[in-house]
Amino acid sequence: MSDLWRQSAVDLAHLVKSGEASAREVTENTLARLAEANPAMNAVVQEMPDEALATADAVDAQRSRGEELGPLAGVPVTIKVNVDQKGYATTNGLRIQKDLIATEDNPVVANIRKAGAVIVGRTNTPAFSLHWFTRNSLHGHTLNPHNPTITPGGSSGGCGAATAAGIGAIGHGTDIAGSVRYPAYACGIHGLRPTLGRIPAINFSAPDRLLGGQIMAVSGPLARTIGDVRLGLEVMAAEDVRDAWWVPVPLELPEQPKKVALCVAPEGLVVQPAVEQAVRRAAEQLKNEGWEVEEIASPSFREPAKLQAMLWLAEFRRTAAVAIEQEDDPDAKFIYAQMARHCPETDLNGFHDALKRRSELLREWQMFFAQYPLLLCPVSAELPFPDLLDLESPEAFDRVFEALLPQIGTPFLGLPGLSVATGVTDGNVPTGVQLIAGRYREDTMLAAAEVIEAASGVRAAIDPAPAP
Repeated sequence: MSDLWRQSAVDLAHLVKSGEASAREVTENTLARLAEANPAMNAVVQEMPDEALATADAVDAQRSRGEELGPLAGVPVTIKVNVDQKGYATTNGLRIQKDLIATEDNPVVANIRKAGAVIVGRTNTPAFSLHWFTRNSLHGHTLNPHNPTITPGGSSGGCGAATAAGIGAIGHGTDIAGSVRYPAYACGIHGLRPTLGRIPAINFSAPDRLLGGQIMAVSGPLARTIGDVRLGLEVMAAEDVRDAWWVPVPLELPEQPKKVALCVAPEGLVVQPAVEQAVRRAAEQLKNEGWEVEEIASPSFREPAKLQAMLWLAEFRRTAAVAIEQEDDPDAKFIYAQMARHCPETDLNGFHDALKRRSELLREWQMFFAQYPLLLCPVSAELPFPDLLDLESPEAFDRVFEALLPQIGTPFLGLPGLSVATGVTDGNVPTGVQLIAGRYREDTMLAAAEVIEAASGVRAAIDPAPAP
């Protein structure tokens, strides 16, 4: 079959397990797609064809011996360059880390390997994974395959672009302030930020992160189908006690009432008409399938977003300020300056107050979810931005930061969120919505997302649009 790269992870795993296609065939087909599509996007910045084919051959050998195959056996995936993958540099988009070769897999990579997946490449991120666009001085600029004039998102922009274009059925991303959900939105696919502690992840090439990073940063899957998001979560969430935050919570919990809170404009957010239309259409799709939808104000996004940024910047000030000067990446320096403008330095009492307030805010959200198990809201107040908009001026940065309010606050609280693709505008700009639920209720989000996907259509892999 010449179009194996178009298939979902679920279908590819079935083809390999049944013998209708070999893992080598799937991998060769995907590597050919990578060679064809990647030059127009620069999404995959580290290719590994020999290792990928060796992994595929090992899967085929397992099958020939009658051994049980993992749930992703023979399925091509990509890994973001900010996590450890043994034998490769954990660059995080930095020239000063181009030789930081990992000697041990991050737990999320180890879980992906144990599932039999074939890693075909590592995907791009902005320097320090610091903003919602994807360009750095080491690997260069990643373009959106739908439309090169708009952002592919960030920081998992390489992953979003690659997955949308058929380079891997599932992509690995990370999210501390929208870095899974926004690239999924911008690239017209789906992206899951899981609950803190759901997916084990830690880099052994660097010291453990400070508290802000530990309680806010997670890994998660991006994919073209909700079925593949579900499968990616299942694989990535396997036990690994090396992550002190990992929690052994079942992926399926007792079914919750099909009751959805609809919030089109959280806390007075000015939402573009196309964004509102997508959210209201998703609400109608859920209603048509028996979900009760009530339009109501949500708990606060603004206060947790402010506290999220404070903790995020505190970590940068202590561990990365010198590195930002050493790297001398103009994008990173500008973004860091803008974030510092928003986040004055705090003292120990400020940290105590922030963590105390976290408990209070999370209590408010959990009480909300006890009444409404699911919140439907925008991913962003705007359609995907013109590429590199936030670098144009301090005012442009503020516009971006404000529009992304629905993504920035929830990581501070450890809540899960799911970006669900809903279509593409006449101007070839993707649209989508966000689902948010209580801790460890990814199952409820995925159930609702399947309804929206069924009504709006499955996202097919696309050919990258030519540069203007």
